[in-house]
Amino acid sequence: MSRASRGFRLTGKIIKGLFFTLIFSLISLLLWRMFSSSDPKSMKTLTVNDRLYTAYEQKGESLSLFRQTQNTITYAEHNYGFFAVTDCVFIPDANQIQLVFRYNNAAIRDLMEKYNLTETPDRSDELYDVTLLFATDLTPDVSTDNMGNDPESVAFTRLHPTSVTEDHRNLYNYRRFVFDLSDVGLSLSELVGENGGLLAIYADIYYINDVNYDETSYGTLCIYDYVQPKEDAELTGRDRRALRNYRED
Repeated sequence: MSRASRGFRLTGKIIKGLFFTLIFSLISLLLWRMFSSSDPKSMKTLTVNDRLYTAYEQKGESLSLFRQTQNTITYAEHNYGFFAVTDCVFIPDANQIQLVFRYNNAAIRDLMEKYNLTETPDRSDELYDVTLLFATDLTPDVSTDNMGNDPESVAFTRLHPTSVTEDHRNLYNYRRFVFDLSDVGLSLSELVGENGGLLAIYADIYYINDVNYDETSYGTLCIYDYVQPKEDAELTGRDRRALRNYRED
């Protein structure tokens, strides 16, 4: 075999090896991104408080839960991909909503630039004020006046979280919020009922040191609207264990 032939064969093996290395690297990167972007275990379990525990005591396995399919990531130019609600569960029997809020490290860097911060905030710092804004139809017999902010046709109620737990995973930072509607005199069961008049619920996101609810929020995600169907959900094994262990803790 000539030197030229051996050279071509060696070159072919090198190119083939580089090709498979590239493919393997791309697959590994995709798998890493997929697994690193999934919620940590701590975010996959309901946070139990007295209201949820009492509802579970009364309802047991028949405790009602539902979800809705919504656009879960911010896509505006100034916050593209920064924020997401990776899970949101509605619990009418407990008059409660729980959601998992996620923001990436790029959002932290954006805060530094936007507010000229001299130090990088710690990932454990509470950087964002997250509240729920309920839009309720005051004129249910008139469907043409629901798109505006006319106080005579649409009522807005803001709800702050009862509790928050945190976790972190690679590029992402997580907060699980509990919202108890009784704190503002609302009833989730009535709102989502046939004549409840609930138009939408929005998760508003503000920088914790620049909160002005009269100004546009830095990010907003719709977590409920009256057009989308409700999807029944069930307690997971982790949820049941957390509920059973609540009083023992």
